[in-house]
Amino acid sequence: MLSFPRIDPVLFSIGPLSIRWYGLMYVAAFVAAWLLGSYRVRRRKVYGCPFSPEQFSDILFWGVAGVVLGARLGYVLFYKPLEYLNNPWEILAVWHGGMSFHGGLAGVLLVLYLAGRRYKCGFLATADFVAPLVPPGLFFGRMGNFINGELWGRTTTLPWGMVFPGHEAGPFPRHPSQLYEAGLEGLLLFIILWRFSARRPPVGAVSGLFGLGYGCFRFLVEFVREPDRHLGFIFGGIFTMGMLLCLPMILIGALLLWRAYGKSR
Repeated sequence: MLSFPRIDPVLFSIGPLSIRWYGLMYVAAFVAAWLLGSYRVRRRKVYGCPFSPEQFSDILFWGVAGVVLGARLGYVLFYKPLEYLNNPWEILAVWHGGMSFHGGLAGVLLVLYLAGRRYKCGFLATADFVAPLVPPGLFFGRMGNFINGELWGRTTTLPWGMVFPGHEAGPFPRHPSQLYEAGLEGLLLFIILWRFSARRPPVGAVSGLFGLGYGCFRFLVEFVREPDRHLGFIFGGIFTMGMLLCLPMILIGALLLWRAYGKSR
């Protein structure tokens, strides 16, 4: 059994203002996206849609807004709709936690659709450019979950199991599922997409590979991740909400890849 590194979620405080590691992870995610995207824009490695630095900055700015708003509203709609319906002001209390990747993805897709129309590049070409910039953000986000000691996995007897803080996790070793997701959805998916997109695949292929890759990785991790306590298992005790939300991503990702290479042939 490994020891959980008890890191104070608050990095430092100045009077009533507290800087938390989780918030810092969001900043790191957006900085990583800006650095990677700027590199490709400067090197003219944006295939199919040569964005200018100014256009990329606009896309990133509105993408940040889409992520934050979409992630919060997605959590409200997918995970606790009745609770927030009874307390609508709690929707604005993002400092209490509660962000959904799938909701954030929906917010970003809306921004990409509007950006594709504005810059006359098309939705899929714009999404192909942005897709490889997303996994580093997923890595930092899951590391933030790990530092907070939240979204842990199910109990395990494996030697790398960890006892997470808090009475809800209990005294038993659990899968560090946040680290599994950071490695698969963050590091591995980034390497795959970055190398794949550098080969100039047909339009829509990078977006398809992102959807297929993230959906499969997240679906697999859900087998060892503890389901949300207020939802538990659904559909006969087989699926979790995370699994259910990943199925459309896997299907759409596979269809985009088939369509992209079908058209190229």
